[in-house]
Amino acid sequence: MKTETLAWLAKTGHHSERFAQRIGRRCREASIKSVADEFLLHWDTVKALDIQYMQRQLADNPVKPPRVIGKDEISVRKGHEYRIIVHDLERRRPIWFGGEDRTIKSMDLFYEALGIEACEKIELGVMDMWRAFEQSFQAHCPNGKIAYDHFHVSKHLNAAIDEIRRAEYKRIDGDKRRFIKGQRYNLLTNRENLDREGKFELDRLLKANSRLNKAYLLKESFDQLWTYSSTTWARKFFDGWKKSLRWQRLGPLEKFAEMVERHWDGIIALAGRKDEIPMGFVEGMNNKIRAIQRRAYGIRDEEYLRLKVLTSTLPPW
Repeated sequence: MKTETLAWLAKTGHHSERFAQRIGRRCREASIKSVADEFLLHWDTVKALDIQYMQRQLADNPVKPPRVIGKDEISVRKGHEYRIIVHDLERRRPIWFGGEDRTIKSMDLFYEALGIEACEKIELGVMDMWRAFEQSFQAHCPNGKIAYDHFHVSKHLNAAIDEIRRAEYKRIDGDKRRFIKGQRYNLLTNRENLDREGKFELDRLLKANSRLNKAYLLKESFDQLWTYSSTTWARKFFDGWKKSLRWQRLGPLEKFAEMVERHWDGIIALAGRKDEIPMGFVEGMNNKIRAIQRRAYGIRDEEYLRLKVLTSTLPPW
């Protein structure tokens, strides 16, 4: 007996390739359960077809040696369990998902998978100020420079502003506290992103508290650092910004300035390359991954999550 091989059949043998493709495309936007309900299929069947779809996507889009990489981590479950994600920033796609934590050992797994020759072609590694990421990069990428992600630097600045806010709330008493209470979001968010009510509440807070007003103006002005393409002019700006802290008695901002000073080379490494490297891509990917995690709520299959992340920016098959 002979069985004819039909190219249009899916690997399962029970569905056509076109049907498997249809299921996979729907799973890019919806949960397994909702797709199963829509097509009257079993949950396990939909998941299997989705995995087949994503494996086909990866096979059609092999990873090419990157020149500029970005590193970040996501929490996969409670208890500080993290997985590392590495992005090819020039091609705007995640290329690796793995590790068991945020240690050097976990980060080394990426470079081992990439290979020595590909590692030597890496010119820039964009990351936060996590020491393990830095050490692993320096050990495997002899021709690469470290650049610190602007979003993480801004997080440190916001943390300093929030510390001042909390200190002011404790320092003052009586009726003045009402201006500070509940204003954390308005104080830490860029003004252009606030609605009309948020701007009104912020203005009222800044008029009522001079120390927070000074801190807020310094926070807003610091963003000018990212506009410079010349490292010389960027340094002049930062020196002037740092001098403006004198006599202000804003300890958290002084500590922030010291941190920027210690990491200056990495912070300014992207000067002049703003248009070349999409700095907002990693943050946008984090939002997309959180959406994937919400859709896949309750699924403990980490390989499925890995496939979802790695195919999230690939063109539909």
